[in-house]
Amino acid sequence: MSNLAKSRSSNTTNRIGGIDYSAIVRSGKFRELMAAKKKFIIPLCIFYFVFYFALPIMTSYSKVLNTPAFGPITWAWVFAFAQFIMTWSLCSLYTKKAAGFDKIVEDIVEENNAREMKV
Repeated sequence: MSNLAKSRSSNTTNRIGGIDYSAIVRSGKFRELMAAKKKFIIPLCIFYFVFYFALPIMTSYSKVLNTPAFGPITWAWVFAFAQFIMTWSLCSLYTKKAAGFDKIVEDIVEENNAREMKV
């Protein structure tokens, strides 16, 4: 085994720049953050992909979107325009939610700094 591999295997913490990332990952707040992000992001992504791929699938395999919605404008055009609205809405929703995630990250950093001061 090389010296680098030996030194890495003997070192049980991942300290980079004085920060113990292993301790941060094991902390309860970090796990709460990851769970909250997963709970928010996964359903959002599923909704986005279903909504996004519904247009090409519905236009290819059905005639539902070919009927007029407003004068000569068909439902396919309305659905396509709705995708732009959906994208901007999801982006603004995520931006607002990310601010809450950032507050949790600040708590994690403060907790880590307090732990480092004790050591």
